[in-house]
Amino acid sequence: MDLKDQLKNLFPDHIETETGENANEEKSDIWLQDEPIICKYEKRKGKPITILEGYNGANDDFKKLTKALKTKLSVGGSFKDDKIIIQGDYRDKIMTILKGKGFNVKRAGG
Repeated sequence: MDLKDQLKNLFPDHIETETGENANEEKSDIWLQDEPIICKYEKRKGKPITILEGYNGANDDFKKLTKALKTKLSVGGSFKDDKIIIQGDYRDKIMTILKGKGFNVKRAGG
């Protein structure tokens, strides 16, 4: 008997909800724009970084978007001068996360 069966015995009226990545994906409360966000890769001091440019939301939206990306990828990063900087080369993962939130994303560079 696994944990799921034990919980069913304890709470027979409980209705199961879908758990997983699809249940966690929700539409963002961040302002979406028509123009694409440009996702590019650079090396600074020999270390790879991913830069997101072209987002023109408010500072609170920048903070929410940066925090969401950093927690989803478990990496460090910041935003300065209307650019979101993420430590490491995560272009593909960032693009899928942003497309899931409803953003239009364009890849720049190789």
